[in-house]
Amino acid sequence: MENKPYQLRYLPIFEQDLINTANYITNVLKNEDAALRLIDDVESAILERLDNPVAFEPYRSVKKRDHPYYRIYVRNYVVYYVVIGDVMEVRRLIYGARDTDRHL
Repeated sequence: MENKPYQLRYLPIFEQDLINTANYITNVLKNEDAALRLIDDVESAILERLDNPVAFEPYRSVKKRDHPYYRIYVRNYVVYYVVIGDVMEVRRLIYGARDTDRHL
């Protein structure tokens, strides 16, 4: 299978999800090192997936969508993204125990 180059785009809501998560881990759980590791792990997982973002099973949503969501699992969190043409658009970072369809 030929790997075509994909561009990477982050939605502002994903960036806010990541900031809120890091702030919670740092300020509420009092573990700045864990917050920094999570940020690094999320970034690494996204960049690794950029090589072939559609090679994974799409997320089965109850909602009809123009573009299927894909998932990347990072510890207790899930990164959700879509592929639109040659763009991998990262949309959300959601804690794994949450009601996903409500947040997507």
